[in-house]
Amino acid sequence: MALDLFVVLLYVAAMLALGWYGMRRAKTREDYLVAGRNLGPGFYLGTMAATVLGGASTIGSVRLGYVHGISGFWLCAALGLGIIGISLLLAKPLLKLKIYTVTQVLERRYTPAARHASAAIMLVYALMIAATSTIAIGTVMEVLFGLPFWTAVLIGGGIVVLYSTIGGMWSLTLTDIVQFLVMTVGLVFILMPLSIYDAGGWDALVAALPASAFDFTAIGWDTIVTYFLIYFFGIFIGQDIWQRVFTARNARVAQVAGSAAGLYCILYGLAMALIGMATRVLLPDLDNVNNAFASVVQLGLPDGLRGLVVAAALAALMSTASAGLLAASTTAAQDLWPLLSGREQGDGSAHVNRTFTLLLGVATLAIALVVSDVIGALTMAYNLLVGGMLIPLLGAIYWKRASTAGAIASMLLGSLAAAIFMFKDGLDANTPIYYGLAAGAASFVAISLLSRRRQAPAASPA
Repeated sequence: MALDLFVVLLYVAAMLALGWYGMRRAKTREDYLVAGRNLGPGFYLGTMAATVLGGASTIGSVRLGYVHGISGFWLCAALGLGIIGISLLLAKPLLKLKIYTVTQVLERRYTPAARHASAAIMLVYALMIAATSTIAIGTVMEVLFGLPFWTAVLIGGGIVVLYSTIGGMWSLTLTDIVQFLVMTVGLVFILMPLSIYDAGGWDALVAALPASAFDFTAIGWDTIVTYFLIYFFGIFIGQDIWQRVFTARNARVAQVAGSAAGLYCILYGLAMALIGMATRVLLPDLDNVNNAFASVVQLGLPDGLRGLVVAAALAALMSTASAGLLAASTTAAQDLWPLLSGREQGDGSAHVNRTFTLLLGVATLAIALVVSDVIGALTMAYNLLVGGMLIPLLGAIYWKRASTAGAIASMLLGSLAAAIFMFKDGLDANTPIYYGLAAGAASFVAISLLSRRRQAPAASPA
């Protein structure tokens, strides 16, 4: 255990050192928020993949693999296909805009009121993304090092808050590259094959598990469709993802390296599902399936190697936590603070953004201490985001008759309907996203048409 702890501490020290180095490069607002818009293909691929693959993708997919078998990969598959979609369809036009946030697109199509309304939804989403991975960090450290959960959250999450605050996107990019390499080696190339080997090999998996474990649709078509509605479309409109797109040096980098990152996410999901299947053979009677990942790491790996795999897990979790935190602080600083303060940032410095990153980092730690379900928290974030934001954004791009009143109504009613059905039917239910999208679409069309009709007489000649 001492050797494991040393390996993890070495990894943590490297993250803090890279965060400090990133601070030296993040001198302007553009440096702090989008890494100077100058990332090449290698850095871009690593930071995009590391951003997407966090607590739900790692610990959650292992749990899904434990319960459902190979079909547990669909969560990561939906995320990966979303990355491929945004890379091929939206990256090029987005890079031409030279903006910082998703909500700025809404302001260009509608009015500043639409930007501010959408910023509130985006802020909640980004905070929950950060909190989700912070919860997972606490869970891993609690099980493997015997720490109280609150202590593990404050230590692990505090490290993320620290390096994110001091260096912004440059710190995140540098740490993401190391995290991408560590998680690939530790989880895909070490933990997956060793866990299958410990379970007796592939033939033993086939013999021990039911046939449904090898059915790619065993998780259920309703769940697969819901994953696509929530995660595939959520990728298209998530601030944490757009902010990574804005870091690309040019459209070619975003399209090619982004598509490669999406493919990597799909393969990563398959690897995590296989780990979950092996864990079900090794530990068939787990009291809490949420601990499947930590349990198999603790059971089957020797000292030192266990520390590397723990560092790999923390790498996956920290990268997504930091991405969500920076997305939240960017939304707060660029979209909400000007509204509350009555003035725009004029000096282009990173000071205000650092302040918001620190404050929202504290808020993230507080949320992580009171929320326990990793996949539930992620689902909540994406239900609110997609239910409230997808329809107005699509309307801004494709429907000329869309109005500001319709967009704001869609945001409010869509997210409200999603929230009501999450409370009524539970976070694991498929209904919240369906009712959220239905309420958002109906209100968007009806109020846009009504408001346009009311404006028509005033616009016509006397």
